Amino acid sequence: MRDIDEISAFIEREIIPRYNDFDAGHGTDHAHTVISQALKLADYYPEVDRCILLVAAAYHDLGLINGREHHHTDSAHIIRTDTRLRQWFSDQEINTIADAAEDHRASSDHEPRTIYGRIVAEADRIIDGETIVRRALQYGMSHEPGLDREGQYRRLMEHMREKYDYGGYLRLWIPYGDNARHLEAFRQTLHDEERFKELFDTTYDSLNNT
Repeated sequence: MRDIDEISAFIEREIIPRYNDFDAGHGTDHAHTVISQALKLADYYPEVDRCILLVAAAYHDLGLINGREHHHTDSAHIIRTDTRLRQWFSDQEINTIADAAEDHRASSDHEPRTIYGRIVAEADRIIDGETIVRRALQYGMSHEPGLDREGQYRRLMEHMREKYDYGGYLRLWIPYGDNARHLEAFRQTLHDEERFKELFDTTYDSLNNT
């Protein structure tokens, strides 16, 4: 019988440090948050194998090493080719882990294929206005450093409306937790230009003073 503590130690030692190579919005803090949220959501699903879920959550963004566009499929490839996982998981279980990582992307054109994919996708959706804006700004400032304050604001607003607004591509898959309520609250902020600009200004100034 596999030991989740042994797998957790492997994750902390070998996998989490790889997130140091990514932008600030997808660093080790993000990896730990997704893992924590996924295991918390698993409490609602007693049939879920927590070892499988742990690895799917831990590996879900490793594909960012090759860039953002195909990071979900690259993450799945990394999982399928990491022979170290075979000491704990069967080929079928590794495919389940890889599918969950591949299906986590918010802009995916299909519903996650398994409960593991739905949980990881939901755990990755941190619906908190301040966190959303900070991570998106960190990404923008890292990947488009030539944009001035107004340029970053326009880029951020366009992305926020495309992803989080009514009709945006973000979809929630788990009925539990606070994401739905938090998403509605953030949408209200998006439609209040003064409130959203204040949130942007506070976050932008904070990032530029660190």
